[in-house]
Amino acid sequence: MEVKSAKFVISNTDIRKCPAGTLPEYAFIGRSNVGKSSLINMLTNNKHLAMTSQTPGKTQLINHFIINDKWYLVDLPGYGYAQRGKKGRENIRKIIENYILDREQLTNLFVLIDCRHEPQKIDIEFMEWLGESGIPFSIIFTKTDKISKHKLSENFEIYRKKMFESWEELPPVFISSSEKKEGREEILEYIDRINSSFD
Repeated sequence: MEVKSAKFVISNTDIRKCPAGTLPEYAFIGRSNVGKSSLINMLTNNKHLAMTSQTPGKTQLINHFIINDKWYLVDLPGYGYAQRGKKGRENIRKIIENYILDREQLTNLFVLIDCRHEPQKIDIEFMEWLGESGIPFSIIFTKTDKISKHKLSENFEIYRKKMFESWEELPPVFISSSEKKEGREEILEYIDRINSSFD
């Protein structure tokens, strides 16, 4: 898929204010500082589309971008940022849950995981909740340029074993590096295949 246009549409905290219509939506989520904004900018070939920051927890809104006037890319707030405080975390949790559970246009949720770390309880529990809620999702391992291929294989195998403790089969898995544009074609082709099934 060629990304010919990527435009910001709206930011909000209320799914009732999300764009009307039936265009499919592909949402991106992950723990704070997982590289979500950089990945979105890499996928759309636009360095300034999503705001990148060295400070975790900057995305606190549901951000809609329309791609090729055919589908929406949705940037969701990161979860698990401890310094938000209990009330702040609760507000973010509600925003995320309301969108994921009630947004009919949500077609696939991409869960981003930093490939440098061993399985984190918060990620595993979040994906189990998605499975229990019947939400279609895929996994994207980010920052693959930061570790060796051997270490990446090791970490991936640890993740597989951990997930197979409670999953019969794994969701689709992609590996990506925003720096090297790795995974871009595979992720966009996956979205394109799903979109084609609606035609």
